Amino acid sequence: MKQSRKEFLKNILMGTGSLFLWTSCNDAFLNRKPLDQISSDSFWNKEDDLKVYNNSLYDMARHDDNVPIMMGHDEGFGSHNVSLWYIDQFSDNMAPTHPRQTFYNQIRSGANYIPDSPGGQMYGYRGWDFVRSINYGLEQTAKADIGQAVKDKYAAEARLFRGWFYADKVSKFGDVQWVDKPLNIDSEALNEARTPRDEVMGHVLDDLKFATQNLPNDWGDGNAPGRLNRWCALAIKSRVCLFEGTWQKYHGGSNSEMWLQEAASAAKEVIDNGPYSLYSTGDPQNDYNAYMRIIDLSGNPEVMYWRKYKTGVVNNWIQSYFTGYSGGVTKSLVDDYLCTDGQPISKSGLYQGDEQIEDVFKNRDPRLRQTVLHPDDSGKYNYNADGRDYPRFPGMTGVNSTTGYHIIKYYNADDYIGHAYNTSESPAITIRFGEVLLNYAEAMAELGTITQSDLDMSINKLRDRVGMPHLNMGNVPQDPNHANDGVPPLIVEIRRERRVELAIEGFRYFDLLRWKQGHKLAEQIMGLRWNSAAEARYQGAQVDTVKDPDSGKTYIDPYAGLDWDNAKFDENKNYFWPIPLSVMSRNSNIKQNPGWG
Repeated sequence: MKQSRKEFLKNILMGTGSLFLWTSCNDAFLNRKPLDQISSDSFWNKEDDLKVYNNSLYDMARHDDNVPIMMGHDEGFGSHNVSLWYIDQFSDNMAPTHPRQTFYNQIRSGANYIPDSPGGQMYGYRGWDFVRSINYGLEQTAKADIGQAVKDKYAAEARLFRGWFYADKVSKFGDVQWVDKPLNIDSEALNEARTPRDEVMGHVLDDLKFATQNLPNDWGDGNAPGRLNRWCALAIKSRVCLFEGTWQKYHGGSNSEMWLQEAASAAKEVIDNGPYSLYSTGDPQNDYNAYMRIIDLSGNPEVMYWRKYKTGVVNNWIQSYFTGYSGGVTKSLVDDYLCTDGQPISKSGLYQGDEQIEDVFKNRDPRLRQTVLHPDDSGKYNYNADGRDYPRFPGMTGVNSTTGYHIIKYYNADDYIGHAYNTSESPAITIRFGEVLLNYAEAMAELGTITQSDLDMSINKLRDRVGMPHLNMGNVPQDPNHANDGVPPLIVEIRRERRVELAIEGFRYFDLLRWKQGHKLAEQIMGLRWNSAAEARYQGAQVDTVKDPDSGKTYIDPYAGLDWDNAKFDENKNYFWPIPLSVMSRNSNIKQNPGWG
């Protein structure tokens, strides 16, 4: 009796369990149903079959703690745990102290340890199920009696997922086993050593190239949010290649220029020929974050791919968790916003200091006020619906911030206040055109071939949206606060633009790693200026303070007394995450990363 397509796919997914490397125990693997026992005369013979199978990959990729590439918001209660909005908590951009964010603080502060098992929070317990499902689908697709162009289209979609997944693993662990076919219980690859990074990334590049050459420009889904198209593949390729190119340049590698050129070319193709543009209505005081605070992003010109949440289908409660658990923005991030004359605060005569929070926003890049809550905007964002003034700190009633810099970049009052527990619909933007512009500018600058025209089509487009002065190659600021970064001032400014534009979007930590700037993670984390006026203004606040080693002024110390206060960064260890103990115990050929014992 023949199986239906639905039954057949269900059996496939039941059989695509963890196979190798950082997975569940061998006994569990041995009990899995072999894929080669699944057969159907009616499957793998129609385009719809290939589409349905690839749909399962999207579903698996929705579990971000296991397949951490799209990094939307985990659903329901899990919203407190995994989201692209949280990833900056690994970095010097945010200062959470809630126990549910401990994992992020451990990584940032160098207080993480070798885990026993690889489960959860972006280690990827089920992640290798994803690879096996991809490889099985690719094997069957190749055999399908369908036109080659159709087969290539869906193979490209699967290979995009595979390349993206492996690039993430390499960014965290370095060398990693490369597998491009479905394995069986007696496959020798189950006990092989990790594949060298260069070889893995060569395969990743092959996958990404195939995806960019064979995916359609438009699936006809209206970006609601639909499937990953060719433009998304190019954006992902620019992201991955920029990471690898700069990693090789600053950590030592023989082929950084090739990777940087691939990044620049992919981004340029999107810029020149893609259907995307920056969201702008001519309102520099609101355009930067306006589209990030709405529910439906269908048809938005800047959003290339996003995750949609819908009551009755899949929901989150990210607004509540993020507002309560994010901790707030750090002084380090706030200080990196330029003044409205295009100069850093260390040089601009327009900078008004930070004696009180309102001064911080005066004459500054409008993106600051669209990322961090200005007290006068509490009503605008309905942040003070509880009738209280903001900011508020631990010890005070209402929503607290550990730093005093509440994050409003994504704040949607309707979704926060108007929905019941775990029924919010705030979307997650996975890929946007603004990042592509930044990838292009940085790749060209790192290649040493950037021109003013390149800046005008990238960095300066972002600045135009918020009414900021252009970055001009003949007049690049020399910021003494970044004098020890070890790179030319132009690259400093491009990196600053990236930090500001992509703040709280999950890039900062991995940017610091690829730039070999991990030491910044060990710098003192501070919040709002704390003086007698602040003490009188914020009565009831229970905060600890610390003196800024550079200025001698006193600021909030959000981590005082916690394990995360005296952060360390070991240059010989912390650029990679440790391999879980259970992985090495099951495969003696898997060796621990340097410095982890």
